Amino acid sequence: MIKNICIYCNNDIKSNNLKKELIGKLEKNKYKIVNDNEDLGIAIGGDGAFLRMIKQTNFNSDIFYIGVNTGTLGFAQEVNASDIDDFIEKLNTNSYKTEYISALEIEINANNKKEKLFALNDVTIRDSELNTTKLNIEIDDHKLEKFVGDGILISTSFGSTAYNLSFGGAVICNSLHTTQITPIAPLNSKSYRNLLNSIVIPQDSIICVNPEENKDNLIITVDGENKFYDNVKSITMYVKDKRIKMLRGQEYNFIDKVNEKFLKFEFRFFTIII
Repeated sequence: MIKNICIYCNNDIKSNNLKKELIGKLEKNKYKIVNDNEDLGIAIGGDGAFLRMIKQTNFNSDIFYIGVNTGTLGFAQEVNASDIDDFIEKLNTNSYKTEYISALEIEINANNKKEKLFALNDVTIRDSELNTTKLNIEIDDHKLEKFVGDGILISTSFGSTAYNLSFGGAVICNSLHTTQITPIAPLNSKSYRNLLNSIVIPQDSIICVNPEENKDNLIITVDGENKFYDNVKSITMYVKDKRIKMLRGQEYNFIDKVNEKFLKFEFRFFTIII
């Protein structure tokens, strides 16, 4: 039963106005608005707002998440700003289904220290000064390649429609709990041979990235947040058991969502008065 709700909101006029409206309607329907220990987290904004909510709640597997779109694309957002009443009605009648989304677990070994991070969308690995990046990549202790290029991007299935898509990576259904390695401007010549396309890795497989010596100062970008690391020995990534629970309408279909957000063309007629 969902009773306690926390709202995570973008700081813009449209989002704040919608937040006030939503709070009023939720309280009228006997829901309690809280600042922590919620049953449901609601992100008001675009996809960035949704990512910030997940991070602020430390990828909590015990609560539900949903987004209300006041941004532009809003691929992660389930509810349109104009459909608040319908959203609350579905909440009252328990008409939502649950979709489990896998998070990418990341272990960074740098300067003889280990750091554990999570990503909902992706991780990008590049040279700290944006020079050519040289990375040895292994999958389950088997050598994949010695990558040479601008960098690599490792995305979850959920993140396949984010930054990954900009580099020509594959779109993966959320229900497939995979990781995907997508090269960023790989070099191919007589000296270097690299994969030019993405490779999709199954659940539980471990991706290990080892930078070459003298190329171990890196920018590691986790869900859009840049961090600089010196003397990186290894970066290990995998999708296993860490998942979040998203509320989806009964009518939700991933293919419909892809069509709506990326392929559907809306013709708008403009009248020019001279």
